[in-house]
Amino acid sequence: MNELDNLTLDGFDLGAALGIPEQEKAAPATLPDQGGIKVSHRMGARQLWRKAASEKALEDAIDWHFREGDCYHCFSSGDVDSFSFFKMVLRQQHIKYAAISTWCMAGEDVKDLRKWHERGMIDRVDFFVGEIFKGSYPDVYAAVLDFIAACGGRLVIFRNHSKVMAIEGERFDCLIESSANVNTNPRSENTVVTVDRELVGQYIQLFSEIIPFNKKPGAEPYRKAALQGEGR
Repeated sequence: MNELDNLTLDGFDLGAALGIPEQEKAAPATLPDQGGIKVSHRMGARQLWRKAASEKALEDAIDWHFREGDCYHCFSSGDVDSFSFFKMVLRQQHIKYAAISTWCMAGEDVKDLRKWHERGMIDRVDFFVGEIFKGSYPDVYAAVLDFIAACGGRLVIFRNHSKVMAIEGERFDCLIESSANVNTNPRSENTVVTVDRELVGQYIQLFSEIIPFNKKPGAEPYRKAALQGEGR
């Protein structure tokens, strides 16, 4: 039944008042083809809830042994941002690849990433930022360009406001989805960390298909290894 069929009040026909022909009222509603990319989600084996007011409290609250299927739901405040969770992953394993999507980013975080890369803790990092990033944060933009040249990464500028990190590691892959950008902001934030290799692969594929505004984004899009047959 079409929704307009129910829009009558004491005999008042809204469709007739708006001049909508009967055949249009009866026609099934259709949505235009939106295109784009869809990412599926699987329920984790363990659903875990945490609350933290600082990075130290976060470390004490979260299990240090992430495993496939874990899904952490975190509500935080104080000095916790999405990068706090990235550090937790890095402490558990070597990171082979990270796709970092953020509206803005602190320069200190780029310095940390470069330091960890030089120490052999991280291989490649790709950045996905908003269209205001270059003009509003020129120093951080320049630091990112230097870093992707060193790590063989990529900087993609597009109409972006998502805060996601897709991480491929030696022991496990995980996805960090947060209301927080990659810069500490003394506000309450919510973050979900999902340890799910297939889900991470789908997000990496999603990011690889984004068409950048900038003409020279760096390396070619990263392609994750096949999900089957690796024996990891």
